[in-house]
Amino acid sequence: MRVFRTSYKDKTGRKRQAAKWYIELRDHRETVRRFPAFTDKRQSEALGRQIEKLINFKTAGQQPDTELSRWLENIPARMRNHLLKIGLLDAERAAAGKLLSAHLDDFEKHLQAKGSTTKHVKLTMTRIRRVCSDCKFVSWSDITGSRVQEYLSDCRKGDNGFSAQTFNYYLQAMKQFAKWMVLERRANLSSVKHLRPLNTRTDRRHDRRALEPDEIRHLLEVTRCGPKRFWMTGPERAMLYRLAVETGLRAGELRSLIVSSFDFVGCTVTVEAGDSKRRRQDIIPLRPDTAAELKDFFRGKLPHVAAFKMPDKTSDMIKADLADAGISYVDESGRYADFHSLRHTTGSLLAASGAHPKVAQSLMRHSTIDLTLSRYTHIYGGQESEAVNNLPDLSLPSSKYKAAATGTEGTEKNLASYLALSCGKQRISADKDGQNREKFTGTNVPPKSKFTGAKSGILATKSASENTSGVRDRTGDLRAMNPPL
Repeated sequence: MRVFRTSYKDKTGRKRQAAKWYIELRDHRETVRRFPAFTDKRQSEALGRQIEKLINFKTAGQQPDTELSRWLENIPARMRNHLLKIGLLDAERAAAGKLLSAHLDDFEKHLQAKGSTTKHVKLTMTRIRRVCSDCKFVSWSDITGSRVQEYLSDCRKGDNGFSAQTFNYYLQAMKQFAKWMVLERRANLSSVKHLRPLNTRTDRRHDRRALEPDEIRHLLEVTRCGPKRFWMTGPERAMLYRLAVETGLRAGELRSLIVSSFDFVGCTVTVEAGDSKRRRQDIIPLRPDTAAELKDFFRGKLPHVAAFKMPDKTSDMIKADLADAGISYVDESGRYADFHSLRHTTGSLLAASGAHPKVAQSLMRHSTIDLTLSRYTHIYGGQESEAVNNLPDLSLPSSKYKAAATGTEGTEKNLASYLALSCGKQRISADKDGQNREKFTGTNVPPKSKFTGAKSGILATKSASENTSGVRDRTGDLRAMNPPL
């Protein structure tokens, strides 16, 4: 590397030296390059060392280290473009030198181009810009995981601080932006990739509940007769609530419906892919009676007209209607009955009706069965008691083992088998005077004793063993008898 100043002749012909120093060195292609520097020699030498360091990294095929990367992001745009032109700086590094605000504008255009809803784009960019502004991030290299973690943790402090779920939403937005930077080759790695979300179960701020069936019926009855509110009549709001409960559609999906979205013959309602949360066309079945009422409700409306003129904030609307119906907006457990709780009611009613969990998941259009069962399925009052009452009564005596426990089952039958097989001999009964009375085999049961139960069995066995000893048959020989198979 050589640092020098050029000389020139002024108008009078006198030789003079230029005020600015120049740097001359060979680049990674062994080409001699000359770069204008500063009027101060030391600053010019420092600039030359940085360029020389960049050449060494380029020759070795390695990425610049952190210190050099920060320097590249802060150099003037003219020098950055010159380094890009001669091949010392690739497009990725040139993009990293842009201001963070320019990257955020490009990321916003990316979200819009891929089909995200306007609401989602606005919410995501608001979260990212808030973090970058409060943390005073100016360039991409300013973003560090520790600073983002510290900022979001500070936002959780206080009575109105972030909940765990809100913390995760902001972190997810920052991760999404950082991932896009890496995929676009504007950065080498994500500085927030290693950050982990919080456990939302330990800090629930807005849990929802499912309305009881009687509460839904009463809400519809009162709302149907209620005044005009939020540019919607009482019957229109009642029909909206009923449709939300029976289909589980979200507020944004209901807001996107037009009259032609309903098929009154096939009893279905269609949510287009651009308005569905999962970006697929959804066809949801309707109850036949509900489809008939909707047909009368939309009578006279053009097919392209919005089905419902819903307000932007549906929670205020249903809160007022719940108050008219005498239903608490927040119950004793701190759970809310806002508009999205109608979707929770759908999942709970499906479970109470005995629908298979996979069917409920399909109707709710959830990605996992766990979301359907753990988040959107609630237990109604009395269901636990009813389940316990349906258990078998354990206080009743058993039927299968009752006779065996008393010892009366099959006593006579067991006795006959024992006599037939005892010692493998044919038995002949005799009177007290020694006279033969009756000959019997295993199939010829002796007369029953006047005793019953286990006692009679013992006595009969003892008598048979005593009276048959020494008794011979008519041939005078003891003849063996094959036992029955």
